[in-house]
Amino acid sequence: MKKIIPVILVLFSITAVFAQPVQPKPLTQSEYVKLLYELEKNSGKKDEVVEAIRRRGIGFQLTDGLRSLTRSKGKNDSELQRTLEESERRRQNPTTTKLPSEKESAEILGKARTATLTAVEEMPDFVVKQQIARSAAYAGTNNFRSLDRLIVAVSYRAEGREEYRILSRNGIMETNPQLKQSYEEVGGTSSTGEFVTVLAKIFKPESETKFELMDADVIRGRRTLIFDYSIVRDKAKQIITVGGAFDDTAVTGMKGRVWIDRENFRVLRLESSATEVPDNFRIRAANRTIDYDWVTIADEKYLLPLLSDVRLTSREDKQMFETRNVIRFKDYQKYGSEVKILDDDAEVPEEKPNQKD
Repeated sequence: MKKIIPVILVLFSITAVFAQPVQPKPLTQSEYVKLLYELEKNSGKKDEVVEAIRRRGIGFQLTDGLRSLTRSKGKNDSELQRTLEESERRRQNPTTTKLPSEKESAEILGKARTATLTAVEEMPDFVVKQQIARSAAYAGTNNFRSLDRLIVAVSYRAEGREEYRILSRNGIMETNPQLKQSYEEVGGTSSTGEFVTVLAKIFKPESETKFELMDADVIRGRRTLIFDYSIVRDKAKQIITVGGAFDDTAVTGMKGRVWIDRENFRVLRLESSATEVPDNFRIRAANRTIDYDWVTIADEKYLLPLLSDVRLTSREDKQMFETRNVIRFKDYQKYGSEVKILDDDAEVPEEKPNQKD
């Protein structure tokens, strides 16, 4: 496999459109299995299969055998597996996942905007350790091979500034780590903006984000509503930079989904994909999933990233490659605390956000 070019994904820095979905009949087991075999023949049908599961749900029990068949025919695609698990939870408990009225949905979204932007303003200075497992594959195969493992200390300042310090790479300690605006110095794929930048961008009124109620789900025991969102390029201004010999930058739009807690109106999960990518740009797709959870910093609770899965698809000659960064956020502490490498940091497990909630 060719060497993967260095790439950095940077997120800088309401209009609400509601549609009460009309629920068609759930997929039968035979229909779902047929979709899997079609997907095996044509990986380009993945979005179609995912959308069918989300729109129709499933009318059959999700067994271990069907999970195994999904992994096999779907080439271990995490989005497909996560979507299937969500549908199983809805099948088991339809009352919990019943959609609210349009009025209630609008109220929840409005409260989520207020709660999110307030939390951004009240975010403290802190430090956190990132355990990053980086891998690569031929695009569409999900057959990822490990590239390296990083331990990075991140300092966040309340004004939104992030600084990164490489502590180790593949278990080898850095002798004189320096603060940087990202960790692109080690090459490969890097990302910033996971803490509050992307959430602020989605909910700021000037982004003119369009929302559409899509579904309901349960995450870590919390009832949530799922909204699709989209921001046009001129408002999103998401920047993707290709480094090294292919130095180039593109500005893109954003779309994805947010999972909003129906009781405290905070975002527990976010999916983001780049849109309006220039046709001549080397990076063809940029996707990110972030799971948020409550952490304690200086005896106060804050909702911050727990896990992030960042994937970039690039074009090199006639071949397409995909890089993947699985990032675990550990040991949030007040700013100025020392970030230490511990014994359990030696191996960075390749967790991914499609784990069962």
